[in-house]
Amino acid sequence: MIDEIDKKILQHVQRNNQLTSAELSERVGLSPTSVQRRLHRLRDQKIIERDIAVVSTAAIGRPLTMLVSVELERERSDIIDRFKKSVRDCSKVQSAYYVTGETDFVLTVTAIDMADYEAFTRDFFYNNQDIKGFKTTVVMDRIKASFELPIE
Repeated sequence: MIDEIDKKILQHVQRNNQLTSAELSERVGLSPTSVQRRLHRLRDQKIIERDIAVVSTAAIGRPLTMLVSVELERERSDIIDRFKKSVRDCSKVQSAYYVTGETDFVLTVTAIDMADYEAFTRDFFYNNQDIKGFKTTVVMDRIKASFELPIE
């Protein structure tokens, strides 16, 4: 269970996980040692699942981002599990969601250019017999990239 101080800590580390214990302690009203203990517990309990950095896609030479809706050939557990594994194993897929509605999955995919994305689609989608179809939406501008949750 998390208390109000844990919530304050989570609000701050979601925005900046590089804050020192001293900086966090000033913001939440605890000693740096208490903050460290709480952070350790929050990580052990998987309330903080992982610490990540949001990297500029343009800075690393992958400026294109696509949102891809994927429809599987059939909804069978073995097909779904196989596709989930292929997504987890693919570094070009930044995020993936198993969804309800007209499609089965929505992926966020990064690419160097359109030729790179086309090569990805040939390898990842067209060569996969479990995929019925996919639709791509090209992102024109990344407005927000975050895993920040509202904590009240």
